[in-house]
Amino acid sequence: MASSSSSPFKDDVLKGKVALITGGGSGIGFGISTHFGAHGAAVAIMGRRRQVLDDAVADLRSKGILAIGLEGDVRKQEDAARVVETTIKHFGKLDILVNGAAGNFLSSPEDLSPNGFRTVLDIDSVGTYTMCHEALKYLKKGGQGKDPSAAGLILNISATLHYTASWYQIHVSAAKAAVDSITRSLALEWGTDYDIRVNGIAPGPIEGTPGLRKLNPEEMKSKIQEYMPLYKTGERWDIAMAALYLASDAGKYVNGTTMVVDGGLWLSRPRHIPKQDVKALSRAVETKSRAVGLPTSKL
Repeated sequence: MASSSSSPFKDDVLKGKVALITGGGSGIGFGISTHFGAHGAAVAIMGRRRQVLDDAVADLRSKGILAIGLEGDVRKQEDAARVVETTIKHFGKLDILVNGAAGNFLSSPEDLSPNGFRTVLDIDSVGTYTMCHEALKYLKKGGQGKDPSAAGLILNISATLHYTASWYQIHVSAAKAAVDSITRSLALEWGTDYDIRVNGIAPGPIEGTPGLRKLNPEEMKSKIQEYMPLYKTGERWDIAMAALYLASDAGKYVNGTTMVVDGGLWLSRPRHIPKQDVKALSRAVETKSRAVGLPTSKL
């Protein structure tokens, strides 16, 4: 079995669990696949590129992880149904669904065609719902191959772009807003009816992922870091640990939330005034107030 010595979780925290991870062959999805497997889960990864799947599965198996790769497009209901059913046939059950498949690119609204806008919504939001819909009968209590007393978990990978607004990301912002809404609605309805927990994770910029390379060119990296409270980008490990928390018994009472894992970046704004200038201005105001006899505590 793969080593999880760098993890704060016990190696067997997901022992006996089966996870299906869309977009699990690269980037954040592969990080989750690796760490779920290292903590005892059997892993099925879904993606559209056969070679990426084959390479990812070979890597996982080299670490002693039970893994299969299933080719499919989350936008197609027939693919979603086939992948879920193949996972059940191969591993006997399904405990965790991670919706990590996503589409993204930079575009100003005037240059973004309605088809381009629709494509991202189809992958991120419609694809997320489609996978949830097809997995329901296996995730709910008493689903095929499951303990009648146990229910499953859904994790939706989101973003923070839509919390305020983000340049050149109108399509992804709309898609991820929909994903967050899906997370809350299913947490309410499926949590009540089927005891399924549904949560999300909203990552910040993560090193070693296609998204960071595509959306944040190397020459822009230092400028972006200036706005980050922790002044650094995250690692795939950070997102995988958040996913492990939500998938483990430690997160058993967490439902309907989207956990932000971005070092506080979404709160950030550029400094309009350098810190040293703020101090100088404050001293100047205080000095002037004392000169005219005003108590500084009333400023």
